[in-house]
Amino acid sequence: MVVKGLLTFASMPIIASTGVTGGPLERKSPFAEGFDKIYDDERSKLSTNEQGHSKMFEETCMIALSKIDLLPSDVDFLLIGDLVNQMTPSNFCASSLQTPYIGLFSACATSVSSLLIAALLTEAGMSTCAIAGSGSQHNAIERQFRYPIEYGSQKPLTSQWTVTATGIAAVTPYKTGYPAIVSGTIGRTIDLGMTDPLNMGAAMAPAAANTLQRHFEGHGTKESDYDVIMTGDLGKNGFNIYRKLLEQAGIKTSTKFRDAGAAFYGDDEDFQSGASGAGCSAAIYFSDVYTKMMMGEYKRVLLLATGALLSPMSAQQGDSIPCIAHAVELIMK
Repeated sequence: MVVKGLLTFASMPIIASTGVTGGPLERKSPFAEGFDKIYDDERSKLSTNEQGHSKMFEETCMIALSKIDLLPSDVDFLLIGDLVNQMTPSNFCASSLQTPYIGLFSACATSVSSLLIAALLTEAGMSTCAIAGSGSQHNAIERQFRYPIEYGSQKPLTSQWTVTATGIAAVTPYKTGYPAIVSGTIGRTIDLGMTDPLNMGAAMAPAAANTLQRHFEGHGTKESDYDVIMTGDLGKNGFNIYRKLLEQAGIKTSTKFRDAGAAFYGDDEDFQSGASGAGCSAAIYFSDVYTKMMMGEYKRVLLLATGALLSPMSAQQGDSIPCIAHAVELIMK
């Protein structure tokens, strides 16, 4: 059977630089030392959560560009997304930067879907620099999908904490010494009928397993080919389910398998099953993973960002949660 949704990048676009920022609570993350900036105020001293979210996006883009001595006017495409209704923070960031813009929504999988589209534009010779990434802001997102924050409601152990963080990558044509984007797999939407927005890791796990199996089969790779295989934000509960699904499919898991959501806040039990949000995988992929590739610790990695494609309306109407996972393969040349 032919596997659909496969991407191969012969020209090997690179991630020339990254920018990662986090909110005040994200200081608790063991990855915080690798972030470029930690905010003291979640709203950046602005009037609303959404305005703070937009400013965080804008400043993270500027951080990534400053590392390669470029300005927004040098960028061919801005490819970012978030979880707020109609991607309001991304839209205002685009308005400020005045860069040709496509807003992207793959929920928490946007970190990888944006990277793949940036690579496609670069591969086609249509872009010399594309900005890709995603972000989330805790208060702005939580009030859309879950209890009003002011209630202080008890959450189950399956729930995850939406991070305040943004991760941005600058994608340019190939040159040596940088992580190169060599292949990818576009995910299929998997919906097994789960409706609980406080157990999204379990809802997303089948999509992650499906994409990994298709990537292995379609690109002819296996677990031993990679230094790390990192999912996005399944959290501890979803990550366990994902590994069991892989074992049932005959894919042996190992310590190479990691999950950004399960690891984001370490072993801090205050965060229940771990982290989530469009900024979760983006922050770790573009700080910890990127840095380890630049230092030579990782030579070949596979990143599978996962997304729950629900909306406030669908959640309020009791609909199930369709889920997606996109994969991108990076090598250090």
